[in-house]
Amino acid sequence: MERILDRVPERSKGLAYLVAASLLWSSSGIFIKVLTLSAFHIACYRSLVSALAIAAILALRGRPWTLPRDPLSVAGSCIYALVLVLFVVATKLTTAANAIFLQYAAPIYLLFLEPWIFRKPFARRDFWAVAACLGGMALFFAGHLEKGGLAGNVLALVSGFLLALFSLILKWKRETRPGHDPIGMVVLGNLVVALICLPKVLPSPQVTLNQGLMLLYLGIFQLGIAYMFFTAGMRYLSATAALITCMLEAVFNPVWVFIGVGERPSPFALAGGTVILSVILWYNLRKAPVPEPVD
Repeated sequence: MERILDRVPERSKGLAYLVAASLLWSSSGIFIKVLTLSAFHIACYRSLVSALAIAAILALRGRPWTLPRDPLSVAGSCIYALVLVLFVVATKLTTAANAIFLQYAAPIYLLFLEPWIFRKPFARRDFWAVAACLGGMALFFAGHLEKGGLAGNVLALVSGFLLALFSLILKWKRETRPGHDPIGMVVLGNLVVALICLPKVLPSPQVTLNQGLMLLYLGIFQLGIAYMFFTAGMRYLSATAALITCMLEAVFNPVWVFIGVGERPSPFALAGGTVILSVILWYNLRKAPVPEPVD
């Protein structure tokens, strides 16, 4: 497998990792809604399983890794932990559509933060791609976006901003220490989530077999392996390009809902999904021009 991947162009490899991450992330909404456990119970169990799963996978593959100790990496782990907790709580307090839509405001922040931090020109191509994807998402969720709980919507927005910051820290670590694998930040972040949620979890309710299986899936695949793919993909793409590609999560989300509970997407959803897929294909398959500075 490693030999095959070595022959794949770096950009294509990064895209493959991010598409795989998006597919796995997109399954979170239906499971979080179906589980009758509280948001803190879900976040705690999911992250604890995720930390153990990532550590086990790395050990089986013989990949060396350590928990981060430098201030920037520890800060990144804490930010990642907040992203996870806030998104689960937001999904419980507002609609799943609201939570996903508001969290994916993240590329808007990256449009301005990434050129400023990495001293790169502002790319008009990134701006139009983000604007078109957000338009597609608005169309995608037409009729489903609601006022929801104000607290849930605010938490989803904060989660999106923190996701942008975490993506920038990952990119910074990749560029300043190219030989270092930042996956330890993800492991530590998951342990921080478990510690944050532990006071809310004890005493723990009895978990049924079905709930346990869903939590294992969420921890191992939807969170653990997905973030391994995400951190791997960030090695080859900019933070903005990565999150534009990860908007596929919003397209795949109703697919799982349709498979799981038979809810058919509306014509607006099909149109919005087509817009998002078209923009992502245009963005990633079209040769990137030299970024143009904005007057």
